[in-house]
Amino acid sequence: MPASRSRTDRWRDCLEQIAGRGGGVELTLEREGGEPGTDLLWRVRLLSAGADHLICEQPAAAGAQVALREGARLVGVMSIGQNRWMFHTRVVGPTTFRGRTGRDEVAVRLSMPEGVERCSRRGFYRISTAELRLPSVDVWPLLEPSSVVAAEIANKGQILAALDAQLGASAASDDAPVVLPEVGPRFGAHLVNVSGGGMGIMVSKEEASAAEELRLYWLRMDLRPYIPAPLAVTGKIVHRHIDSSMSAYCGVQFEFGFHAAHRPFVVEQVNRAVAQIQQAQLERSHKAA
Repeated sequence: MPASRSRTDRWRDCLEQIAGRGGGVELTLEREGGEPGTDLLWRVRLLSAGADHLICEQPAAAGAQVALREGARLVGVMSIGQNRWMFHTRVVGPTTFRGRTGRDEVAVRLSMPEGVERCSRRGFYRISTAELRLPSVDVWPLLEPSSVVAAEIANKGQILAALDAQLGASAASDDAPVVLPEVGPRFGAHLVNVSGGGMGIMVSKEEASAAEELRLYWLRMDLRPYIPAPLAVTGKIVHRHIDSSMSAYCGVQFEFGFHAAHRPFVVEQVNRAVAQIQQAQLERSHKAA
């Protein structure tokens, strides 16, 4: 039996093994198929896999926790090597977990999935009951780190002006000028996941050579329609690897040392997106009832 088929049949064992070695899974809020928008994934440690539940780290962004309401429907992603499985789960509620340091850690309890489904090589984030759309990211190598201050202030002003005026996504992004720091040539990527200290991006094989390890970059994440204009952050690629398609997965560490005031704004916008997706879930539930 192929290893991937065996793991699909023994998915509970796989989750227990991931938890036992301190590994992680990815979580995103479930959205309706035809609903506009993209999917925001969090990379979290899987702390425990019990008989009827999973316990994970509380999702976070830029060092701050992201609130998930009880009952929120999630899609989970389990990766082993180059293979990926997806599953459906729900938030049972907040909990604590005794960490390796002996201290209680804030965590979230999830329902145990009823099963998992393996993603195909062509559709790495797609199964028969769910398809994730990853946000696009514009990336520029940063030439002068101190120049990010003015650009981050301008980015905040653009987003707040769009929110205040209740502009649509196209008006906010197409009409407003983009203020850039001192940067090199742009390349494109997709936002694969967000964690407490950074994010993961995937760069296509055509542009993979532009993503250099241990270098600072200026990144603009497109989270429309939840945020009416792309959200900018500064980050450093701290590790990268090439996958089987020759695309580059890059782990990016957020860098707020040049402009610390930008961190709470980034957290606020991520939470805004999360709140909107959860509100849409609630509205669908009420209509169904």
